Amino acid sequence: MSDCLFCKIAAGEIPSVKVYEDDICLAFNDIAPQAPTHFLVIPKTHIPSVSGIDAGNSGVAAHIFEVIAKVAAEKGMESYRVVSNIGDQAGQTVPHLHFHVLSGRDMTWPPG
Repeated sequence: MSDCLFCKIAAGEIPSVKVYEDDICLAFNDIAPQAPTHFLVIPKTHIPSVSGIDAGNSGVAAHIFEVIAKVAAEKGMESYRVVSNIGDQAGQTVPHLHFHVLSGRDMTWPPG
């Protein structure tokens, strides 16, 4: 999608501080971190949100969760939160599937 911020980041058109990259996904530091460790993991293909996951692309979502676990282990993160906002009311500001991974501080519940 030509006007999608995260598609442009995945394509290297907009710089990011990369945490991990492979052919399927990219992980990079959040530009406005909400915790001492806060990075995003996005698919390189455009999927609008969790609600856009289907039988044809669910392997991408599964791979992203494998990457989250791998990066968290490499960073020594014993405890962390994974968040995905779906839609305006939930706070999704970029309409491209992405998972926030946050760690390094106590997380409260309920969030929001």
